[in-house]
Amino acid sequence: IGAEMIFSFYHHRHYYSIRGTLANIYLSVLNFLLDILLRGVCLFVLTFFYSIKFLEINIGWLYWCVLLVAEDLLYYFLHRVDHYCRLFWAVHVTHHSSEEFNLTVGFRSSVFQPLYRFVWFIPLALVGFRPVDVMFMYAATQIYGILIHTQTIGKLGFLERIMSTPSHHRVHHASNIKYLDKNMGMVFIIWDRLFGTFEEEDSNEPVVFGLTENIKTHHPIKMVFHEWINMRKDLKK
Repeated sequence: IGAEMIFSFYHHRHYYSIRGTLANIYLSVLNFLLDILLRGVCLFVLTFFYSIKFLEINIGWLYWCVLLVAEDLLYYFLHRVDHYCRLFWAVHVTHHSSEEFNLTVGFRSSVFQPLYRFVWFIPLALVGFRPVDVMFMYAATQIYGILIHTQTIGKLGFLERIMSTPSHHRVHHASNIKYLDKNMGMVFIIWDRLFGTFEEEDSNEPVVFGLTENIKTHHPIKMVFHEWINMRKDLKK
């Protein structure tokens, strides 16, 4: 992050602002505190379903490869629901409301997602993946997910066919109509290619980061609850 800040400053790229970075830190702290509080609940639920598992997986190093692929597939569907269902979008929108795109945006978390995220990984416990391993793999893939929030890296050749790359993720954070709700994979882009949510970054249509209607505020309450407020207004109508 420090290196990207220095690069941005010396090359006049304006990738970072003080208020934007502080907002990202604030939202990540809120998410982190809630995540820590619910970590025990997550482990308890996954352990319960692991106790009634209907498979036993014991395939050495392949265990970790299969867990990586399976967890990334389940995350893809979690992420897709976050975008297509307004109730869950109200949670996830905090991650997308920044009009900047840099490594600290990777920490700009969906604050309330820990309340329900673990439910999506119950199938992994049921087929024999140990709960602690499921939680570890999610943490590892999250680290990768943070690293692709950058404008300093261009396209990465053949990796663009398989992996979620910075280029693919810039599209995901775009407000351009062409790019909306695309490229939802955390580690692999193959799910988007398979399920019709893939879009290439087009040099003829530069990415515009943020929401279709930006919130234009760093207010600590409005950043978290603005979409809930909008839903309430719509329900009143």
